[in-house]
Amino acid sequence: MKEYILLTGASSGIGYEMAKQLASKNYNLLLVARSEDKLSQLQRDLQKQYPVEVEYFLFDLAEPNSASDLYQLVKEKNYLVTGLINNAGFGDYGNFVEMPLKKDEEMIAVNITALVGLTKLFGADMVKAGKGRIMNVASLLSFLPFPYYSIYSATKCFVLAFTETLAAELEGTGVSVTALCPGTVETPFHTEAMRKTNAMSANKPMPSHAVAQAGVELFLNGQGKKVVGFMNWFLSNLPRVSPDKMMMKIKKNLASIKP
Repeated sequence: MKEYILLTGASSGIGYEMAKQLASKNYNLLLVARSEDKLSQLQRDLQKQYPVEVEYFLFDLAEPNSASDLYQLVKEKNYLVTGLINNAGFGDYGNFVEMPLKKDEEMIAVNITALVGLTKLFGADMVKAGKGRIMNVASLLSFLPFPYYSIYSATKCFVLAFTETLAAELEGTGVSVTALCPGTVETPFHTEAMRKTNAMSANKPMPSHAVAQAGVELFLNGQGKKVVGFMNWFLSNLPRVSPDKMMMKIKKNLASIKP
């Protein structure tokens, strides 16, 4: 029976680049996103270039029960998923009390609820089979929660903590669980306001294909967590040596809009 890697958030950015790189290594793919035009074009391109099978599913992971609905659809179509990359996610920038509650709830639904649901459902199948790989895309902000990114930072702190504890639980089952932690990446993720912050000036975004390459390597061969880029690794370790109050002042300055 053919094996597939299920990849969410596949229509742009890191997910799009990971899909291309995995296909080039002859892995069959199940791609998930909201944009049919982009997914269908990616499917055609990959199947034309590489000897792989590529299918796609249109899903808005912010919707209630999206993880269980997607899982059921995959099972009905009899696809064997032995790899899962939870890449879908989004963020927003601004004062917490001024941001729309609906946007906060959708961010939590995509970044946490859907990720947990897909990990639980497909992960249980992998444990039963005695093999599989799961990678969750966390963030540099998993280590450095920023003001003005309050909900996004909190969701990514959750993703890293969840991934590391699950990896410990599943040790010895044949299922590996890893976390990719990129910093700023050149993708459509960034809003105009985000691009005006001091952080974006001080730490230039990395190309999405380079981050994807690190992610594919971690997913296929790695263990634990991977912070992508030396500067991001350095920043992720600052809280270990800096007092909390000072660290928060630094983070607030970095997250602020340039004058």
